[in-house]
Amino acid sequence: MTKENVIKLLSTVSYPGFNRDIVSFGMVKDVIIDGQTVTIELHITSQNEEKKEAVREAVKKKLAGTFKIVNIHVSADAPQQKAPLSPQEPPPVRVLENVKHVVAVASGKGGVGKSTIAANLACAFHHQGKKVGLLDLDIYGPSLPIILGFNEQPKMTADKKLVPLKRYGMEVMSFGFISGNDTPTIWRGPLVARMTEQFFQDVQWGDLDVMILDLPPGTGDVQLTLTQKLKMTGAVIVTTPQDIALADVRKGADMFKKVNTPILGVIENMSGYILDGQLSDYLSSSMVINGQDIPVNEDGSFNLKLDLFKTGGGKKESERLGVPLLGQIPISPLIMAATDEGIPIVEKEPESSMSRIYRTIAESLSASLG
Repeated sequence: MTKENVIKLLSTVSYPGFNRDIVSFGMVKDVIIDGQTVTIELHITSQNEEKKEAVREAVKKKLAGTFKIVNIHVSADAPQQKAPLSPQEPPPVRVLENVKHVVAVASGKGGVGKSTIAANLACAFHHQGKKVGLLDLDIYGPSLPIILGFNEQPKMTADKKLVPLKRYGMEVMSFGFISGNDTPTIWRGPLVARMTEQFFQDVQWGDLDVMILDLPPGTGDVQLTLTQKLKMTGAVIVTTPQDIALADVRKGADMFKKVNTPILGVIENMSGYILDGQLSDYLSSSMVINGQDIPVNEDGSFNLKLDLFKTGGGKKESERLGVPLLGQIPISPLIMAATDEGIPIVEKEPESSMSRIYRTIAESLSASLG
């Protein structure tokens, strides 16, 4: 057993009350191995003795099966030559007391359809009988007012709390409801971070089974504020099949891994195009695409999936992350028309093939959330 192996084991020990481990917090200052004896030097600045004792016990339990003797020394003042590289007392992470699960829909790239997926997943959860909240956190380009087909000013309570708007049986909130979609937002990072935090502190969300967060693209101020200030159940990563999208998506996915936010799965959007209908609608004789004869049924109907970009991008990313591929959503005129109409497809045509894909994804997520 080497020092590196011990540190790897300790990286699975979380600091009490947080989903981040003691190694990433910089609390492990030294590991000394002498045969069957190991000495762990910890630096914990917290004055909470219960937390210190909980860390001691967790470290002993983790190493007891490997070493006969486990010595643990805890100090509040680290020697200067071993100064911590990161803050020792974890930043406060807010837990929304009345919300059971917070799920972020994210991607490192714009234009992959996160907002449409977030809205339809939220509707699918509502159809399961869950109490659902949907929060659009894209400060610069909020799209929830368009996708849900309304734009009203939220009311405010006597204690200055915003009251979420209700739409399709869900509690919804977006910066677009406050600013109006016609006004460009030109803000620097600190203002964006502050507004993001206010969406949790100053909104009267009530009791919810699940809150869906529609995140903006990238790994900027909104994402960092979320991971620092809010305890999330996990993130769903959205990608499209082609490599140029995957390159950015990987950055977003790796960010969540670094801050110990579980990745619940990957969704591949724009996964080909389903061409179906009657042969007579297109040609009067047999159909050939790219030199390939298209099978046509006796009644003249056909069904064909065309891969407009590439295939396998979502599967490749899910395998890299070691998480499930939750679903592949094709390009569909039905989804486009419903979105432009301001009615998510799961609400407009709940029994359509496209809605069934969203419902299947929501069922998989429900199973993983417990």
